[in-house]
Amino acid sequence: MRHETVLCEQAVGALNVRADGVYVDATFGRGGHSVLILRQLSAAGRLIALDRDPQAVAVGEQWQDERFVMCHANFSELAVVLGQMGVAQVDGVLMDLGVSSPQLDDAGRGFSFRHDAPLDMRMDTTAGETAAQWLAHAGEQELKEVIWRYGEERYAGPIARAIVEKRVRQPIVGTGELARLVASVVPGREAGKDPATRTFQAIRIHVNGELEALASGLTQAADALLPGGRLVVIAFHSLEDRMVKRFMRERSSAPQLPWRLPVRAADIPTPRMRLVGRALRADEAEVARNPRARSAIMRVLEAM
Repeated sequence: MRHETVLCEQAVGALNVRADGVYVDATFGRGGHSVLILRQLSAAGRLIALDRDPQAVAVGEQWQDERFVMCHANFSELAVVLGQMGVAQVDGVLMDLGVSSPQLDDAGRGFSFRHDAPLDMRMDTTAGETAAQWLAHAGEQELKEVIWRYGEERYAGPIARAIVEKRVRQPIVGTGELARLVASVVPGREAGKDPATRTFQAIRIHVNGELEALASGLTQAADALLPGGRLVVIAFHSLEDRMVKRFMRERSSAPQLPWRLPVRAADIPTPRMRLVGRALRADEAEVARNPRARSAIMRVLEAM
């Protein structure tokens, strides 16, 4: 499937790009958002792109544009990257979370149960252990907790037990065998949804430390914004979106003071950030054109 960037024009529009500003595309992917940002920048503008996937980095490194720089880094390393470049603050940061179409469609990456492939699932194939390596040593309780917490899978216990029992006889190294194992345990699932969907999501999130990286990345991105700068985040599942929503709400709210503390309203510190508009979803036309846009939700925070 050809990669189509979800909510592309809406996300870049929400950045409110200044022609001479400095921006960060924290999840470059195949450059859909970056292309539109560069179109709005003058010769004095600058775009810093990050991605943890070596294949995405290889695409960005082919671009010939003096305003653009590609970095092999997770957005949880944003502050380090900016520091190394001598950039104190930026005018906007865009984060497009989750797995890209190229990652899902490349059978060798092991993200999808639609292809029988090695269980890798790493977004950065140069670091960390694979899903197969983790499944080989994780205890039953750890397996259960990960599948429940990150996949919200109500059959997490039976799935974890089945994994432990199976690996005693034979290591689980392929996406197909894991999908079949989960399907043999889960009694049924809603129409059109594979029984292994939640389990694969949970393992992927755990192997890549996605939620921990998101928590760190959100904080670093917000702290890097100049007044008027914006943080635009697109999430694709409820765990991510709840984190983003909570973070933006906290950053745009006045600090919580002890109950009944005698403080005048004028003395309460005002938040240095505000929410911009409401959460935005892809319209029917985009979903019809790109079904992966169905679950996307975009939120925007602005520094003041």
